[in-house]
Amino acid sequence: MIGSHEGAPVIAVGSHDTASAVVGVPAANERFAYISCGTWSLVGVELDQPVLTEASRKANFTNELGVDGTVRYLRNVMGLWLLQECVRQWGADTAELLTAAAKRPKGAVIDPDDPVFLPPGDMPARIVDACRRTDQPVPADRPAIVRCIVDSLADAHRRTIDDARELSGRDVDVVHMVGGGTRNSLLCQLTADACGLPVLAGPVEATALGNVLVQARALGAVEGDLAQLRALIRATQPLARYEPMP
Repeated sequence: MIGSHEGAPVIAVGSHDTASAVVGVPAANERFAYISCGTWSLVGVELDQPVLTEASRKANFTNELGVDGTVRYLRNVMGLWLLQECVRQWGADTAELLTAAAKRPKGAVIDPDDPVFLPPGDMPARIVDACRRTDQPVPADRPAIVRCIVDSLADAHRRTIDDARELSGRDVDVVHMVGGGTRNSLLCQLTADACGLPVLAGPVEATALGNVLVQARALGAVEGDLAQLRALIRATQPLARYEPMP
């Protein structure tokens, strides 16, 4: 019993909020990678069995339980935390910065998973310093810093998907991006460009939708396996497709 609501059903959904987000991935086939993108990016593939090799452990991948006996084989990547901290430092408008950044050419690419970027604080100064330390062109203004961030995140997405493919033996034909980061169209496009694969972006609220669908199935409001739940997402949610560009 929860509080005074005697007899209220308690339903076990995904083992983690990312598990619910992966339920909300509107995949039409099994050859996909996913990126649950927000402050962090959770990047991986969906498997039937865990990958328990030493190479997988050294690459810092985890095997996490998903819905319907699936395994979420993934690695954490620094996400839009870098951009969020820069915007907070500048007191600037995110949309305007991204529009300006999209007009800049690709420049320096840093490692967003470097521990130096974890604490809050003066993120722009740390990004500029990282470019200097790696002998790359130093971003000269705010749009250039934003472009560096987004290119670096896209490249980190590519590396992680490539590692997941190699370590798991799972081919990937399409990348699904879900979560709040899908509102960042520049990141979606640059991820498609970096991976050389189409990116399907959406839904934004994949975690909530995946959670609700599993609850609805448990209560008999909807029926079907994971593929059928995802088909419902595809039929009801706005999605955007980004094709890789040279």
